[in-house]
Amino acid sequence: MRDAFLVLFGEGRNLDPLQMGLRSIAVFLIALTLIRLSGRRSFGQRSPFDSVVVILLGATLSRAIVGASPFIATTVASVVIVLAHRLLAWACMRSPALERLVGGVEREVFSDGKFNAREMDAALITVTDVHESVRQKTGSRSMDNVAAAILERNGEVSVIRKKD
Repeated sequence: MRDAFLVLFGEGRNLDPLQMGLRSIAVFLIALTLIRLSGRRSFGQRSPFDSVVVILLGATLSRAIVGASPFIATTVASVVIVLAHRLLAWACMRSPALERLVGGVEREVFSDGKFNAREMDAALITVTDVHESVRQKTGSRSMDNVAAAILERNGEVSVIRKKD
């Protein structure tokens, strides 16, 4: 069994194209399984917390394809990353303080016709950034129809229009 595995998947960095191709297929299927295990949160919300999983999985699993690290050990490390993410997400659901620490907080950067300099400084966002979001979301250069602009935890600026 081990010999067949070595013939098909190779060992170390001396891989032929067929072995690397087979590793790619195996890693693709493993990644698909891990994404399903991780849940939609990791790949839907795109918060910094969730992006860490995507980056780490990509970096870790790529090492399995090119033989830079042992295949099984790399796969186990990837499973551990996903399980750690799920565990931390579960803990965040039960602890608002931990959720704020890990996920951050939203910041109201514009309301009642005024920019909130304190919130903008804390978030390192400029007036130009808010104007850009308003143009993209409303199709207008004017802030006249904007009731509020909120920097969300995922880094996107939500624009709330004034009621007519």
